Amino acid sequence: MTTKRATLHANGWFQIGRTDDRLWSSFTEHLGRCIYGGLYDPDSPHSDDLGFRTDVQDAVRGLGLGLVRYPGGNFVSNYDWKDGIGPVSDRPRRMDFAWSSIESNRFGVDEFLQWAERTGVEPMLAVNLGTGTIKDAAELVEYCNHPGGTYWSDLRRANGREEPYNVTYWCLGNEMEGSWQAGHMSAAEYAGKAREAAKMMRWVDKDIKLIACGSSYHMLPEYLDWDRIVLGELYPYVDFVSTHYYTMNSGQGDSAFLASYADLDRHIKNAAAAVDFVRAKNEDCPPIPICLDEWNVWNFQDIKMDSLDDLLGKTTFEMTSAQPWEEAPAILQEQYSLLDALTFGGLGITILNNVDTVAISCLAQLVNVIAPITTDPVKGLLKQTTYYPLEQLTTRGRGTVIQTVVDGDTYTVGDEQLPIVHAAVVLGDDDTITVFALNCDLSEPTELELDFNSIGTIHLREHRTITGDDLSVRNTWDEPDAIGTTALTPSTGNRVTLPAASWNILTFDRDGALT
Repeated sequence: MTTKRATLHANGWFQIGRTDDRLWSSFTEHLGRCIYGGLYDPDSPHSDDLGFRTDVQDAVRGLGLGLVRYPGGNFVSNYDWKDGIGPVSDRPRRMDFAWSSIESNRFGVDEFLQWAERTGVEPMLAVNLGTGTIKDAAELVEYCNHPGGTYWSDLRRANGREEPYNVTYWCLGNEMEGSWQAGHMSAAEYAGKAREAAKMMRWVDKDIKLIACGSSYHMLPEYLDWDRIVLGELYPYVDFVSTHYYTMNSGQGDSAFLASYADLDRHIKNAAAAVDFVRAKNEDCPPIPICLDEWNVWNFQDIKMDSLDDLLGKTTFEMTSAQPWEEAPAILQEQYSLLDALTFGGLGITILNNVDTVAISCLAQLVNVIAPITTDPVKGLLKQTTYYPLEQLTTRGRGTVIQTVVDGDTYTVGDEQLPIVHAAVVLGDDDTITVFALNCDLSEPTELELDFNSIGTIHLREHRTITGDDLSVRNTWDEPDAIGTTALTPSTGNRVTLPAASWNILTFDRDGALT
């Protein structure tokens, strides 16, 4: 067997930036079984006194997530948050036009914020700027954050919550440039409405942080022009600008799919360039970080399509296999393979290598819907293949990210020559160094030489890998541990062998300070 070779160069003094505490976050939406049957399942033996699934909470706690975004997504653009408060028996059943489902409203803002508290995550709420009004948005802030003595804050107290929730992070709508969005509008229309919503929301609570809708997808005709127009109006009013990224295996070949990390890198750098362009005209304002508040591998297994371009012109209902007007239909329940997990891990490495501009990234979604966690009313909880790279990223991918250069063998994707190893290096606060390394060669191992300068003396403590002989293998209820992380015998010296088609976590102990 031939062994490929690559050298990873990293100098401790050349740093990309520190990871934000909220870099590794997630997203929940009233879509499919994400909420009902996922976070909330009062009839399940796995649930607590409030109906929250404790097995899901335990799995989420194991991830150490920062923020969890709620309630959408497409759902939020036709959602009236006032339907989901007060006695459950009095809450109306509504048509959810986004996903052609029935929304029972048994789970609303109070339930989500209580779930977040019990789970130990910080909430990020999205307001409806599609069919909703700027007054609705400000009143939601009042309901959540005002101590009392006003109509909405006193109603919260009457509903059983005496103290305010003090929600800090707020999204000003969702994907408003998309024709599939309820209340879709032009960039100028959105900028005007979001500006006025931002003003009113901050009149209620001056300390909140606001996220503007940036360009969602590169295939849209408004891509980046949207950011230029929106930020031209909103730059002084917001703290973050969002973007979204999904990749899919659409028959382009396994190697090309695995290389989605390079496309994500371009997508992030394009968003950052749009911010820089507008900031040049707002020199007195600080830089606006990027909130990648939706990202994932999404193969659209419910429907047949050849590319993301096929989404244009489709309704969101046409993206699912549900019958119309079901309640919590089992849709978009992606079953992830080893190849998906490797591709997912590559995206995570790219996020680390862009921490100078990306402050928040929300995996979409958390449970059951294109998610690393799957639940069953009786069987319990299944960790999909993508859970394992996410777990390693959220637990080890924190600290100062070092600039890296990889040279050696390459592979070809389209017109690009890419290094055979995609890597990120994180200098932890506990005197450890973590190297995340994706071996993109699908058939041969790669010998990786580590050239670390100015970092001190290092010793490889642990080498864990995600790999296997069959890229199509999935974790199932019958074989829940088919794919996970496997410990390899740590090598000595500065050379490590990465198995073919593998995502690797190398943990080093470090002696001494940067030299």
